[in-house]
Amino acid sequence: MAEDTQKQSAGSPGKQKDAAKAQSADAAKKPTADDDVVGKAYDSRLMRRLLTYLRPYKLQTGLSAAAILVKAGSDVVGPYLVKVAVDSYLDKTRAHTPSWLAGHLSRDPMTGISEIGGLYLGALLLTFALEFLQTYLMQWTGQKVMFDLRKEIFRHIQQMQPAFFDRNPVGKLVTRVTSDVDALNEMFTSGVLAIFEDVFVLLFIVLIMLRMSWPLALLTLSVLPGILYVTKVFRTHVRESYRRIRAAIARINSYMQEHVSGMQIVQLFNREQRAYDDFAAINRQHMDAFKDAILAYALYYPAVELLSSVAIALVIWRGGLSVLHGAVTLGVLIAFMQYAQRFFRPIMDLSEKYNILQAAMAASERVFTLLDTEPEILSPAAARVGDGSGRIEFRNVWFSYQAINEEDAAGLRGATLAELRGRTGIEWILRDVSFVIEAGETAAIVGHTGAGKTTITALMMRFYDVQHGAILIDGVDVRELELMTLRRRFGVVLQDPFLFTGTIATNIRLGSGWITDAQLEQAADDVNVGDFIRSLPMAFDEPVTERGATLSTGQKQLISFARAMAHAPAILILDEATSSVDTETELRVRAALERMITGRTSVLIAHRLSTIQRAETILVMHKGQLREQGTHQELLLERGLYWKLYQLQYKDQEMGSVVAAESVPAN
Repeated sequence: MAEDTQKQSAGSPGKQKDAAKAQSADAAKKPTADDDVVGKAYDSRLMRRLLTYLRPYKLQTGLSAAAILVKAGSDVVGPYLVKVAVDSYLDKTRAHTPSWLAGHLSRDPMTGISEIGGLYLGALLLTFALEFLQTYLMQWTGQKVMFDLRKEIFRHIQQMQPAFFDRNPVGKLVTRVTSDVDALNEMFTSGVLAIFEDVFVLLFIVLIMLRMSWPLALLTLSVLPGILYVTKVFRTHVRESYRRIRAAIARINSYMQEHVSGMQIVQLFNREQRAYDDFAAINRQHMDAFKDAILAYALYYPAVELLSSVAIALVIWRGGLSVLHGAVTLGVLIAFMQYAQRFFRPIMDLSEKYNILQAAMAASERVFTLLDTEPEILSPAAARVGDGSGRIEFRNVWFSYQAINEEDAAGLRGATLAELRGRTGIEWILRDVSFVIEAGETAAIVGHTGAGKTTITALMMRFYDVQHGAILIDGVDVRELELMTLRRRFGVVLQDPFLFTGTIATNIRLGSGWITDAQLEQAADDVNVGDFIRSLPMAFDEPVTERGATLSTGQKQLISFARAMAHAPAILILDEATSSVDTETELRVRAALERMITGRTSVLIAHRLSTIQRAETILVMHKGQLREQGTHQELLLERGLYWKLYQLQYKDQEMGSVVAAESVPAN
């Protein structure tokens, strides 16, 4: 049957390729729900929460707000000074009622114009100084807020349980810390206070124009409905484009993170072109969204410029007639022309600020959703203290990785064995598992892939909580122990060793400042890696690149052993720690293991039965159940699952030995 299916698939490569492309395209078009959030332009609940991040910087924010208010006034004083100069000193054709400012200026035209010029220059210099003050303070404050927010997000992510990372891809979380925080920074630096500046400028201009000539002011504002309609259409299109841009950026981050991390597999299976095509599809969506936004901007700004030019033309036409009939002065007409030009600029800026504000609201919604996601595994309010023995006990443990609501979880905790066995819809990873590993004992866990071996060790360290039963470490339920204290009891070496960017010493210490240099070197010597490290150019200060790319798997594994030894754990867990190393390294590791397991409780997970034969107890897992338990010899005598595993691993070796013995000629 499998062969027929394989032949059928192989016989239609074109269909396979088309189906793969369609599937890839569908995946590229499908953003995650929170990345697709458009958000309101203004949400008072979110804004109040965002403004709390400004509290430590109230002085800087207050000075910036004051600077904006004064700057709005200095921005609009220029045309009024021109009006005073024209009416008081330049237009001698008719007499004018002197303005308040003209009464404080010299009657001599040369002196008066010089004074007005000085005031104009002073207003410009004041505007420059206030612009510098406001920009510097808000940029400084924005960076501080970004720093605080990113720290809070990273700290929160560190507190989340492994199940959270099973559900949330790394690229999505990276987007929260980078792009979304950048959007909030732009709101603080170019959004909120800048909106107030534009509003104040518009308000001052309208008040001045109404005071000078309300008929010309209404004529200038007559094109405002058209501008508001164009702005509404522009915002609608740009809003949708920005939504698509944000969703595409999140997908680009996620795709890049996944494929750069797995580049070795991509190259091994010659999937470069396929990966390139998939990335090009996502990247094209980002480009198309940006092109739509560019088109909207390309149409919007000329439309507003056209309407503002119409307003200026109406002012010139009607104002010119009014000047000829003596209804207004020439200075008023000139000032109105300048104010009309300045009036529509803040409106265009407000449209841009609207998009910034909307992007910030959507970003804050996603960031706060992340921050409001409560960790499911927390230290108890009143933590208990264990006896420090290193004893491990599982009592009737049932566990599933499925997300179970609180009501069902409460029911499972109090369920009977029969009720648990009859419960449908839950994929149990562990079923009624009970065992004891005494203090100082070495235990091994064996079984087929998926039997629940690694899950058992994860539950010991409370990376997940069980749905039923209890796990006791040092005589205390792990749910009653303080998390940091519990996990400090363990030293873990995984099958795939993970090294961080830094040095060999920092990778062994992992921030534990209490580990001295002598203890560091002793730990390396205990696992037979000290000589190798000292042979490096910088010894323990040798740089380590991301994931330890410059080191072999065996070398990384030995450094992981040294890390576990340096922290002097009471309980040592080795999860397939020798499965990915060469024979020579395995021999060095086995020699190191003898020293590592002495005086502490040890749990070994291994497929190679040769590595666990000396264990004092062996737990045999099968389909989530503990089927057998005992020493190596006891389990062989039972001729059960362990005996079958042993036969599978050593049958070929034993047959080879028999054939070799029979081929030896008799004397």
